[in-house]
Amino acid sequence: MRTRAAELFSIEHPVVLGGMAAATGPELVAAVSNAGGLGLMGAARRTRAEIEAAAEAIRSRTAKPWGFNLLLFSADEEAVASVLAVRPPVFSTAWPWPEQDLKAIFSRAHASGARVLHMVSTVGEAFRAAEAGADAIVAQGTEGGGHVGLMGTMALVPQVVRAVAPLPVLAAGGIATGEGLAAARALGAEGVLLGTRFLATPEAPIAPAYKQAILESDGHDTLLTEIPDIANGRVWPGAYSRVARNRLIEEWSGREGELRAHRAEVGARMRGAFEAGDREHAALFLGQDAGLIDAIEPAGAIVERIVREAEAILGRLAGAGR
Repeated sequence: MRTRAAELFSIEHPVVLGGMAAATGPELVAAVSNAGGLGLMGAARRTRAEIEAAAEAIRSRTAKPWGFNLLLFSADEEAVASVLAVRPPVFSTAWPWPEQDLKAIFSRAHASGARVLHMVSTVGEAFRAAEAGADAIVAQGTEGGGHVGLMGTMALVPQVVRAVAPLPVLAAGGIATGEGLAAARALGAEGVLLGTRFLATPEAPIAPAYKQAILESDGHDTLLTEIPDIANGRVWPGAYSRVARNRLIEEWSGREGELRAHRAEVGARMRGAFEAGDREHAALFLGQDAGLIDAIEPAGAIVERIVREAEAILGRLAGAGR
């Protein structure tokens, strides 16, 4: 499926792996890129040595384009420099503070030879990124897992497409199938970015219990909350966390003030539960599209199937309109 986004990033298929912090790794990134998509790895809160090692591991697994994703609100000068020093083909960014100079950051990325892909959750953020020199925009709807805004994908994507034209836009949030890619194309997007769908893969570096939670979820058991961020002691610029409802969330829902007083203790327990695969006491970031996922499949097969299904759907619709 050739689109302007695919041409921009020199990839075969306009399917992008979301750079989901510790939930991404070299194996998953390479699997998506080798299948013709674009693999992104989360670089937030990684040291320079960890970023260098990850870049080397990715390059040893694929000769295709890939990238690092950086959360700008938590990124200092060292973080930006560390990512750009390894010269990723794509520099993906998201969630900046209002006072951060995006133009300066994007200019540095371009000087290193990278394409800039920036994620937004509002039209205003899209305008800002386009004016700062982003090469493409991801419009992420609230259906997605992890940190999201409040506007749905169906309404957000066409508004962003109009706002930043002619820049290519990728749709994100609630997309896990060929129907989602076909719908994104109908909304004017040039491709899609997927998160939750790629977590349910053998290559995703998360606990098997987390992957099983995705398979068992119907999407209705997710909600928006600030509980994980309060427990981690982090403030995000305008984001909420979409997570699975479990004992952690039920225990602290409505008690956020008390949680702030115990954040160190609760945060440590929450992070330990994630590493141990404890589904009830960890923050399980997953999107509403978990209801569309019923099997753990190789990442490359997912890329190929989504594109194949979308092309068939779009072909049928084009034929029906003649």
